[in-house]
Amino acid sequence: MKLAAVVVFYFPSEKNIKNINNYIDVVDKVIVVDNSDDEIERMKNTEKIEYIKLGENKGIAYALNVGAKRAIEDKYKYLLTLDQDSKMSKEIVLSMIEFLKKTKEKKIGLISPYQDIDSKEDVLNGEYEDMIEVMTSGNIIDLNAYQEIKGFKDWLFIDCVDTDYCMNLHKHGYKVLRLNNIVMKHELGNLVVHKLFNKEYPCYNHNPMRRYYIVRNNLYINQMYKDLYPEYCQRLLRIQKGQVKRIIAFEKNKINKLKMMFRGYKDFKKGIKGKLNNER
Repeated sequence: MKLAAVVVFYFPSEKNIKNINNYIDVVDKVIVVDNSDDEIERMKNTEKIEYIKLGENKGIAYALNVGAKRAIEDKYKYLLTLDQDSKMSKEIVLSMIEFLKKTKEKKIGLISPYQDIDSKEDVLNGEYEDMIEVMTSGNIIDLNAYQEIKGFKDWLFIDCVDTDYCMNLHKHGYKVLRLNNIVMKHELGNLVVHKLFNKEYPCYNHNPMRRYYIVRNNLYINQMYKDLYPEYCQRLLRIQKGQVKRIIAFEKNKINKLKMMFRGYKDFKKGIKGKLNNER
């Protein structure tokens, strides 16, 4: 089975670049799409690596689409989607490939490893299950399905790109399978768990700009998919309300974060999409 990989760069560290070595031997090609505004001189095209410089930050969705379209041009049917800090290994990729070769499931839009974001979390029973959404990093997507649903939505820019893609697959009759026996460690960069009155409160400490996109795009997700997933969409909105309380209680830079969250709400009401324009 021929498999290409796309990894999205944004001012990567040397360690990020070296992550490619963890999986390059088990894919046929790595497409590096660079959202940085300067070229990485040490990143060279090789027989298995194609480096595409965008010259500016056009967002995760746009970059993934660039990689997917290049893979389609090169006649690939499957694409592994990765972040620059993805903890992907050869063993995980090979296990996912083996699943695709053997499974009798039909209309699979993507498969994902079990994303372990908490070392105390138990892996669920059952070889796999159809999920409402999974994180983009570490997935193998079917490029025929990708074309049918018209890919990732560029205008989301960042945040909820994965949620929309998975829900859109379901809307078109495809499955989103999480492989529970294949575990990939995933670290949420600024996660801090606070304790108050014997309860734990995870705080993600996103910067104000991320808070803008999270609020705005979750509102768009609710607008687009509330008929398909009413309870899940309402849950996403409840989480955002809970984040307001946690920002006030625990996080720094509270005022700017809350201002940007309100701006995200206002821009949704105005129908504004795409990259944040700081002049608005």
